[in-house]
Amino acid sequence: MNKYLAESFGTAFLVIIGCGSAVLAGSHIGFLGVSLSFGFALLLLAYLLGPISGCHLNPAVTLCLFITKKFPGSDVLPYIVAQIIGGIVGGYYLFYIAHGQPGFSLDAGFACNGFGEHSPGGYSMASCFLTEVLMTEILLLAVLATTRQKFSTEFTGIFVGLTLAAVHLVSIPVTNTSVNFARSVGVAVVHGGWAIHQLWLFAAAQVVAVIFAIIVWKLIETK
Repeated sequence: MNKYLAESFGTAFLVIIGCGSAVLAGSHIGFLGVSLSFGFALLLLAYLLGPISGCHLNPAVTLCLFITKKFPGSDVLPYIVAQIIGGIVGGYYLFYIAHGQPGFSLDAGFACNGFGEHSPGGYSMASCFLTEVLMTEILLLAVLATTRQKFSTEFTGIFVGLTLAAVHLVSIPVTNTSVNFARSVGVAVVHGGWAIHQLWLFAAAQVVAVIFAIIVWKLIETK
């Protein structure tokens, strides 16, 4: 069970640190600070949990590694369930911290992912979908690159963490950056309402991103 607990704990930690930076400190650190918080959190967790579970923390990563035959099929569902549970636990933990501030309200968005009127920049549904597909695909290609035999595992956390920070810098104004359905579910369940109703777009975008990432990987990768 260690690897499933690691995935659940890691996803909760990612939500608390990443989304927490937006909810608790966003007005002070801005988009750059939030982007770096997500990247630093993943960097830390990669070295902490990588030897235990591989540190997926993301259903799209798990699916991508399974389809490319780098991860056993028997662990796919348990990993995804553990990630989503961890995301929800992290969301509620963050809520109880934020709730301690006078005047706190979920109406501010609670770092939820959204499109249209719920996009930070008011971007359309199509723009948000295309952004999530591309940003998730970039993240997945970075993960696949770390599976090369010649890739030094010492740099995995730095490489993937910086990639996550980079995609956040681009897409926070568009969707608040999902690229991770477990992260999206974690805060959406706490928020409720529109955040739950718009989750379908982020699920669909990440499934499409998995397909595109695998196609691109097979086209560019040499044996």
